[in-house]
Parts: sequence; C-alpha cells; structure tokens
Amino acid sequence: MSGVACRAVAERLGVPERLAAAAPKGTNVAGLDTQRVISSITEAVIGAVYLVHGYETTAAAVVEAFQPEIEEALDHPVDFKSALQERLAQRARTVVYRVAAEHGPPHDRVFDVVATVDGEEVATGSGTSKKSAEQAAARAALVLYEPRAKVVG
Repeated sequence: MSGVACRAVAERLGVPERLAAAAPKGTNVAGLDTQRVISSITEAVIGAVYLVHGYETTAAAVVEAFQPEIEEALDHPVDFKSALQERLAQRARTVVYRVAAEHGPPHDRVFDVVATVDGEEVATGSGTSKKSAEQAAARAALVLYEPRAKVVG
C-alpha cells in the first residue's frame, strides 16, 4: 500500500489525534505524525483486523476506507518510471536510477535519486522512499523527452 494513501486514510479516521490522546501523560509523541509511522500503524491495524475478523470483513473495510484513493488511482494512474521507459525504448535508450543521497533521521528518511540516460545524468528527484524519489526523477526526465506533453501528478 502507498504510504501517502495509508496516511490519508489514517488522517480521515483521526488516527494521529487518537494516538496522541491515548498516550500516557508526559509521553513524548513527537514523530508519531510522520508519514512512515502513520503508514506503518495503518498497515498494522489492517493486519490486526485481518487476524481477528478474517479476510472478507477486512477486505470490505479496506476497500471502503481507501475508496477515494482507489478512485483517484483508477482515474489518474501515475507511473512516471514506466512512461519514461516506454519513451526511451522508442529511441533505443535506457534509464538507470541511482540513490545520490539519503538524509534525515532513520524514521523520516528522504532519498535523492538521479536518473541517468545512457550514462548522462538527466534529472533528479526526492522522496520519502526510494520508489517515490525514482518516480519524481522520472517525472522530471519525462519533460525532457516530451516537452510538449503535459505531465500530470
């Protein structure tokens, strides 16, 4: 599941506020609101519901909770890496992604990725996961190979 989608669902359900309210008095709740932590908590809750209530109940609840994100993904699929790879394949070129830097604390990492086409660095991107940073770099590179195309996302 996407970290962005898990966080959106958690926020709609008030999970960050409920966690902060349930914490014992004096507990440091800093860091509970990062995307990675909230996403992990959402996935853990889904897993716990599955263990207690089984697949059918859990699947129905997940589909209902994630409905806006599912509709958005179906209406506006975003896979810039595949789109870039297709454009480059038409030109007999290839892309390679390399993590250039990682920064931030371990629980809230940010990755900087460089997209290289046939040995030439053409674009960079950043994200809270290697995958999202690669998508950002591919999105930036797409503009170079289809300057008239409107890149949405």
